[in-house]
Amino acid sequence: MSGMNTTNSALLIRTNLWSAELKEILRDEMMAQRYVRMLDGFPDGNTFNIPSIGQAQVDNYAEDAAVTYRPLDTGNFTFTVDKYLSSATYMTKKAEQDAFYSAELMSRFVPEQERAIMSHFETTTMAAPEVGITANSQESIDGVHHRLSGGNAGKIEVADFAYARYALKKANVPDQNLIAIVDPSVEFALNSLTDLVNVSSNPKWEGIVRDGIATGMKFVSSVYGFDVYTSNFCATATDGALPDREGGGAVNFGTNNGKTNLFFSASQTVNPFVGAWRQAPEVDFEYNKDYQRNEFVTTARYGVKLYRPENMVRIITNPVV
Repeated sequence: MSGMNTTNSALLIRTNLWSAELKEILRDEMMAQRYVRMLDGFPDGNTFNIPSIGQAQVDNYAEDAAVTYRPLDTGNFTFTVDKYLSSATYMTKKAEQDAFYSAELMSRFVPEQERAIMSHFETTTMAAPEVGITANSQESIDGVHHRLSGGNAGKIEVADFAYARYALKKANVPDQNLIAIVDPSVEFALNSLTDLVNVSSNPKWEGIVRDGIATGMKFVSSVYGFDVYTSNFCATATDGALPDREGGGAVNFGTNNGKTNLFFSASQTVNPFVGAWRQAPEVDFEYNKDYQRNEFVTTARYGVKLYRPENMVRIITNPVV
C-alpha cells in the first residue's frame, strides 16, 4: 500500500508551496462504457449464461405432403465477472497536521480512486474486441473483413470509413447511430489529408478545413455517417503482417504498436458490448490507530466482453505521425 507520509507530502507543506493552488492532472474523457449493455439480476456465482437463437429455415413444400420440421439453431454466450480491483491510499496524522492542503487532498482520495477504477473499465472495454484474436487475423464475417490495417500503409484513409460502414451493412447491423472511437493520431491524419481542400464544398465536410476535424472530444462532422470521437484508451495491436481492406499491403505493427480504432453501431438493439458490476465501486474508510493514519480503500468487481462481433470493425493504424 502506498500513501502520503512526511517525505512525499513535503511539497504540500505550506512553507514549500510555490502556488496556492493544487494542479489537477489532465484526464481523458471516457467513451466506451456508454456502449455497454449492463446486465442485472445476477445469479449465484460470477458467470452469466445468455442463450441465443439462430435463424429459422425455409423449405419447399408440396401439397398433401408432410412438412419438414427443423430445430432452431441455439447457442450459449458465457460472460464472467473476472475483474476484482482495489485502489487504496492513506495519510498519516503527522502529514495531515503539517500539510496545509491536507483536507483538500484527502477530499480527492475517493473521487480519484473511483476514477481509476472507471479508467480500468474503459481500458478493458476498448480492448475487449481483441481478446482471443489470432495475430494478423482479419476476422471476416459474411466474407467481409472486420479487422484490417489502415489503407495507407497503416495510416487511416477516408475510404476506410466507407469500408467499415460496408462491413457493418453486410452483417445486417442497423445503419444508424454509427460511432467511431479513434486514436488522436487518426484525427491528425484526417486533418492532414491534402484532398480535404478538394471536398470542402461538400456539406459533409463543411467547416472541417477551417476548424479541423475535432472540437474537444468529438468530431464536428461525421465521416461516411460515423460520429467520430478521439480516445487515448484505444487498445494496442502488435500484428506483424496485418492486411488492409483489399487483403494486401500487409503492415508490421510490431515495432510501433498499432492502435485499434473501433467502428460500430450504437443502436440500443445491437450494443456491441455486454457487462456487469458484481460490486460497483465501494468505499471503506477507517482510522488506523496502530499506524496513526487515515486509510481510504475503494474496491469493485466487474466484467465486460464483446457480445456482437458482427457489430464491430477494427481498423489498426500506425500511431506515429
